[in-house]
Amino acid sequence: MNDQIRTVLIVGGGTAGWMAAAALSKVLGGDCTIRLVESEEIGTVGVGEATVPHLSRFNHFLGIDEAEFVRHVQGTFKLGIQFNDWGRPGDSYIHGFGSIGHDTAMQPFHQLWLRAHKLGLAGDIGDYSLNTLAAPRGRFMASPKDAPPASPLADIAYAYHFDAGRYARHLRGYAESRGVRRTEGKIAQVALCPDDGFVDAVQLESGERIEAELFIDCSGFRGLLIEQALHTGYEEWTQWLPCDRALAVACEKVGPPTPYTRCTARDAGWQWRIPLQHRTGNGYVYSSQHIGDDEAAASLLANLDGRALGDPRPLRFVTGRRKQAWNRNVVSLGLASGFMEPLESTSIYMIQSGIMRLLSLMPRRDFSSVLRDRYNAQVAVESERIRDFLILHYKATQRDGSAFWRHCRDMPIPAALQDTIDLFRDTGSFFREGFEEMFGLVSWVQVMIGQGILPERCHPLAERMPEQDLAAFMAGVRQVVEACAEAMPMHQAFIDKVCPAPVPEAA
Repeated sequence: MNDQIRTVLIVGGGTAGWMAAAALSKVLGGDCTIRLVESEEIGTVGVGEATVPHLSRFNHFLGIDEAEFVRHVQGTFKLGIQFNDWGRPGDSYIHGFGSIGHDTAMQPFHQLWLRAHKLGLAGDIGDYSLNTLAAPRGRFMASPKDAPPASPLADIAYAYHFDAGRYARHLRGYAESRGVRRTEGKIAQVALCPDDGFVDAVQLESGERIEAELFIDCSGFRGLLIEQALHTGYEEWTQWLPCDRALAVACEKVGPPTPYTRCTARDAGWQWRIPLQHRTGNGYVYSSQHIGDDEAAASLLANLDGRALGDPRPLRFVTGRRKQAWNRNVVSLGLASGFMEPLESTSIYMIQSGIMRLLSLMPRRDFSSVLRDRYNAQVAVESERIRDFLILHYKATQRDGSAFWRHCRDMPIPAALQDTIDLFRDTGSFFREGFEEMFGLVSWVQVMIGQGILPERCHPLAERMPEQDLAAFMAGVRQVVEACAEAMPMHQAFIDKVCPAPVPEAA
């Protein structure tokens, strides 16, 4: 027991810091002293207001009640992401969570759909997914306990839209109630051990020196420990993901919240729309090489649903990752570990993934290099595959109305992504790279088909089903999914019944 980590210092609060504090306090309990240092003056970025379904697992792990959580964060529910104008102007598709259709022992559903579609026996692939049918109709529900196991209603995959600042405050209360000590202040100096270069302590501007064995860097883009102190290095990906700035602004709510995030392509990037119970979050992610800040702000403000609730807040970033997410005795999380633009709402997922990976590879005081190397290898694979999935959205386009989109369409891409596209274009095949890959077959299939990458042929085993049987199979699946979508209540009605949030004092 004497070689176990007994002291942890989390540098930085926000979503990353308080998620780490909550999880570590849950697992380590009274056996470890956990402190968190943050400064109200520095603040947090706070643009992440959309998630993926994995967050419900994290909240469940902490024992957080879903209805209480949704009320506290002014949350709504999310069945997927609608992409408008990405393949070409006028196009629209939804990347829905969950499954598509009904797989058979012979093939995954999309292979049978490919054959049926070529024969004129099937509609759009979105017609066979509960989420993609229900979302644009404004319908939502969590899976009822009495749903038949084979029904699409038995396993509805969903995520959340929420106020990230309120989520951090919610987790702060959780963590502090379990013994986490918060210290207000700015770090003036980082002390390194002369023998091995490990971080020994941080010194605050107040003069207080705080020592620890394990340090969690949640200091944002600065990377106060992982980069400024340890000089870890950064791997930049702007050659594939050229957007380097964002503007975020909230606007008044003008109608019932949609149960999906909306991402609309613009001339130099894309605009998000995230509905909460009390307001709507909006932002423009763009390339500064292709549009000026003032023009980007004007474009964003001109495309809001309601009155802006302030001036757009600017954010500058460099897409990429730290060369080591875990260096010596410092583990970086959130923006300190790298940045993926919020196109597929992966930012909070990456924080969650890093925390759970750290718990599974929890070091002792000797900080085994074997554990550290495995952690970094897994982060590298996961990050690169998410990166490639994001690049796919830009590359798979026929847009040519602006220099930005022509650049994206014509740019060379990573070899692994090109192989994935080539394989799918040939026979609709896709293979997940392993546990560390976040997005699976359903996600890749929806985006590739949604943006115009249609396979030349289906898998040969899909051709073994007689046409008459294939037609009946497709019609049956569509009928079931349609009936389930219509059985779902309206999104606003579900919120009003289960988790209505109080009107905030200040929106």
